[in-house]
Parts: sequence; structure tokens; C-alpha cells
Amino acid sequence: MKRSIFCSLLALGVAGWVSAAGSVQSAQPLLATNAITPGNWRIQTEGMPSKTICLGDILPLLQLQHPQQICSRFTIVDKPDRMTVHYSCGNAGWGRTSLLVSTPRLVLVDTQGIARGEPFAYEAEARRIGECDPASHGPR
Repeated sequence: MKRSIFCSLLALGVAGWVSAAGSVQSAQPLLATNAITPGNWRIQTEGMPSKTICLGDILPLLQLQHPQQICSRFTIVDKPDRMTVHYSCGNAGWGRTSLLVSTPRLVLVDTQGIARGEPFAYEAEARRIGECDPASHGPR
């Protein structure tokens, strides 16, 4: 009986700590988000057609397989030149993405997870190619 109460209290304490840590973390700006130059970026993955995205910050690169999905994120690594994030999009799937900011115009992406019920894992290169077209919104 005492062990059951202890385990319940421990679980509540851990859940509270994770919740508190998550809320503190989400209130702080992510360091790598300011490391890129906004504009049109080409995402190139070996064996896949390239796509162009108008980026204002680095966050859309975190969810290449879940664009425009509302997902919760847990930041694992947050440095000015790199970050790793685990995200969950409910029934749409989940992912874990690592970004390495080589320069403000070049970012290497390593991502894996589940999208539309299928696993994915790949590396991509994101390179700034110019200014955004004011009429463009999102991937093309």
C-alpha cells in the first residue's frame, strides 16, 4: 500500500516537473530561430524533388513531413547553431528533427518519424535562394 502511494506521488511529481519545465521552456525563445536569413529557401533531399519555402524563421524546417500541422514540441537541444526537437501532431504522426545551422543561408536537416501512418527518415539541405515573393505562402 505504501509503495503504491509512493509511486503515485512520484508519478505526479515527475509529471508536474515535466509540465513546469515545458512551460518555462516554451516561454523562452529558441536560440537557433534567429540564426537564419529570412527569405525563399530550397529544400533538397536526395532522391526527392526539391521544394521551395518562404521562411521567416527556422521553425517550419522542424516539421518538413508535417507542414501546417499544429503540433506540440519538446526541445531536446537548443544552441545558436543547432537544435533538436521532438514533436507530436496527434493522429497525423510525430517526428524528431535535428537542425545544424552551417551559415545563415545554409541549414542541414536530419529528420525521422511517422507521417500518414508511414515511417520516414532522411537528411536534407536547406539553402536560401532569394527574397520571398510577397504573394507566396508556404511550400511550392
